[in-house]
Amino acid sequence: MSNVLVLGAGGQIARHVIGMLGGEQGMALTLFARNTARLARVPANTTLVQGDVLDPARLAEAVKGQDIVYANLTGEDLDDQAKAVIDAMQAEGVQRLVFVLSLGIYQEVPGKFGEWNEAIIGEDLKPFRRAADAIEASGLDYTILRPAWLMDEDEVDYETTGRNEPFKGTVVSRKSVADLIARTIRAPKLHSRANFGVNKPNTDADKPYFM
Repeated sequence: MSNVLVLGAGGQIARHVIGMLGGEQGMALTLFARNTARLARVPANTTLVQGDVLDPARLAEAVKGQDIVYANLTGEDLDDQAKAVIDAMQAEGVQRLVFVLSLGIYQEVPGKFGEWNEAIIGEDLKPFRRAADAIEASGLDYTILRPAWLMDEDEVDYETTGRNEPFKGTVVSRKSVADLIARTIRAPKLHSRANFGVNKPNTDADKPYFM
């Protein structure tokens, strides 16, 4: 049995992941959200926990006994949230972490799209970068995902770029990111200590098509 804690379970990517893993034999999900009443179509193999990751006692209780923690969090205090997750995992002896961040945190997006991205969200990315630095320094067995601008198309079509490679493309579907997360959770040794950019192939442009 693989015990998986989903932090930010109400998020759109997380809902795809839950749908992909829900009901799978040998998979037990704990869904952690600020408002569990908003979680719809909860699979049978799940436990619901309402709480905030910045509540140390509540988070520690949820982390205890897990094999994998998947975090789909956001906000101006994302670095504080990441530190709280790291502290709870270290205290409870849980090693495997999958954490979703954002493109652009390393100024790795080239060309006009990179300039546009920096102008639009560059300031907002600072806590994301601090979160990434804390995760990489934590000693945990992490996988960091840095998706392109997200879209809702019902498709799985993506490629990845490494930690120190120029980012490719401009967009990627939430379902594609969820597919990569679900694959990593099913095979925890996959993408160990990896930090990926994630994009849909052949979407290079000056900005996302919907902007």
